[in-house]
This record gives sequence, structure tokens and C-alpha cells, in this order.
Amino acid sequence: MLFNLLYPLADDIGFFNLFRYLTFRTGGAVLTALLISFLVGPTVIRWLRLRQKEGQPIREDGPEGHLIAKRGTPTMGGFLILLGLVAGTLLWADLTSGYVWAVLLVTIGFGGIGFADDLLKLRRRSSHGLPAWLKFSAQILIAVVAMLWIMDLTSAPLATRLSFPFVKEFLANLGWGIVPFAVLVMVGSSNAVNLTDGLDGLAIVPVMIAAACFALIAYLVGNAVFTDYLQLQFVPGAGELAVLCGALVGASLGFLWYNAPPAMVFMGDTGSLSVGGALGAVSVITKHEFVLAIVGGLFVLETVSVIVQVVSFKTTGRRIFRMAPLHHHFEKMGWLEPTIVIRFWIIAFVLAMLGLSTLKLR
Repeated sequence: MLFNLLYPLADDIGFFNLFRYLTFRTGGAVLTALLISFLVGPTVIRWLRLRQKEGQPIREDGPEGHLIAKRGTPTMGGFLILLGLVAGTLLWADLTSGYVWAVLLVTIGFGGIGFADDLLKLRRRSSHGLPAWLKFSAQILIAVVAMLWIMDLTSAPLATRLSFPFVKEFLANLGWGIVPFAVLVMVGSSNAVNLTDGLDGLAIVPVMIAAACFALIAYLVGNAVFTDYLQLQFVPGAGELAVLCGALVGASLGFLWYNAPPAMVFMGDTGSLSVGGALGAVSVITKHEFVLAIVGGLFVLETVSVIVQVVSFKTTGRRIFRMAPLHHHFEKMGWLEPTIVIRFWIIAFVLAMLGLSTLKLR
């Protein structure tokens, strides 16, 4: 909004020329989202505690310590992330950018599904919310609409092409097959973050790291000079997503203040589904879907651990892990929660550096 209002006045007031720079506006989005999370956080948490007398329902089949340590902690704290993310984006991004609105559609839409899921869990006093088929169907519908919009915004032939890390020029033409692939990326990313969100602070830091990486990727692929130098695919207009990713970094950092162990609030599906969907949508637009699988490798590991556990138990009757997702396996082994969280953060950081290295190693 500030860009649309103030940059046209740059000829008369030189200071407003700053708004032409993505780096300046991305920094503004980070600080805005962070401040909103800080300032609104206490009020939101108090309100959630009043509305949720017993807090988030705890899985009875989960680690025994959670039934005591986490009882009474409110959920739906993802609303804080959404508030900071949306406000920071709307204030600092170019609101004529269709890409920004497409990602916001996925983010808010998935957040709405997560909100309904959290609300149903609270009303039932159960860890079971929306039926899986309904949750996935709603996510797929939103992702399909968003992808068709993204294809309309992306110039041909890039709209239907798929790029690969470590490869310079080859682009696979999937045709209309790009739609189900993109839906898989967005829905998969959303639910992978959801599976990772099981310990205080565990999911939000890897989300923040991934968002920072994709802020850089969006900035690069939206700039013809950098794409020519790095031999990346130039996606005109994608640079504006750096502002949205910056807002996600700021909102995540602000939320971490209240989610750090011991957590004052959980993000719930309201937060995990929305931020995961946002990362997936940005990766689709910037043509770095496979890089997201590397940068967000921790989310992939957690998801794979669940798939392996389910398949093994249904086919052989045996469990590979003591408990899935993976972080609960280490809890069952006797690792302390802060130890698991910090070590998983380190893994997320290393994977992010590996993902960013694909920008140059081609």
C-alpha cells in the first residue's frame, strides 16, 4: 500500500524514492510484522486463554509428559502469525502484484481450514478435528484455484515448465500436469509443517529459515540481471514475493517470542497449515519447488517418518520408530525437548544452506 501511495510522489519528494527498492520494503515488512506480533501477542493470548479454559486437547497416545507439561496451553496462536504476515504484506508490497494476492489466497484459505480444524478440536475436547477427506479436499480446491491464477499471471511457456536444482537450462514441460504437481507441493508443504509442529518452537524456526531463503530466491528470480548471472529462470514480478516472505520472517520471529519453551501459546493448524501453504505457493511461482524440498528438508523428514511408520505397521504389524513423527521418537528415547528442538533447528539451517547452494552450483 505504501508503495502504491508514496512511490508516485517520488519526483516531488525524493525520500519516497526508497519505496522502489525491494530490499527497503522487505526490511519494512519484517519489522512491521515483528512489531505487530509483539504488541498484539499478549492481548491475543489472554483472549485465547479466556475462550479456551482447558487449552489445546493433548493426544492421549502421545508422550506422557505432554499430558502434564502442555495441558492448559491455548492453541490458534497461528492467528498472530497471520495477522503480522498479512498486515506487513499489505502495507509494504505492491498491491497490483497478482502473485502477492495468489499467495495470500493460499495462506488465508489454508489458515481458515486450520482454524475450523482447531475450533472443532476444542469443541469436542479431542485431538481429532475435521475429517481428513474434508480437510484435504478444501486444501486441494484452494490450491487448484491459486495455481490456475498463477498460470494466468506467468508468461508462456514458463507457466507450464518445471525446473530442477543443479541444472542450468533444462526445463520439463508438464503441460496441464503442472497443476496437480503444484497442488501436491502446496498441500504437501502445508501438511508437512503441520506434522512438524509438535514441540515448543520446533516448527516456527525452520519456517522462518525457509521464508528467509525464499525471500532471497524471489528477489533473485524477479531480477533479470541476477537470473542472467546465476542462470536461473527469470520470472517477471516474482521479486515482489520477497516482501511477503520478509513479513513471514518477522511474524514468525514475533510468534517465537511466545512459543519458545515453555510455550505460552501453540500455533495450531491455524498457523501450521497457512505458513506451509505460503511456502509452497512461493516455491511454485519462483519455479523452485525442488529447492523447497531441500530447504524445508526437516519437514520432509518428519513427513516421511509418518509415512514409513504407517506403511510398516499396516503391512508387517511392526513400528520402525518408537513414535511418529520423528521428534516424538527421540522423546521416547529420552532426549529432552529443548535438545530435540535445538538440534532440529541446526539440521534445518544446514539444509537451508544446501538448498541455497543450488542457486550457484549448476
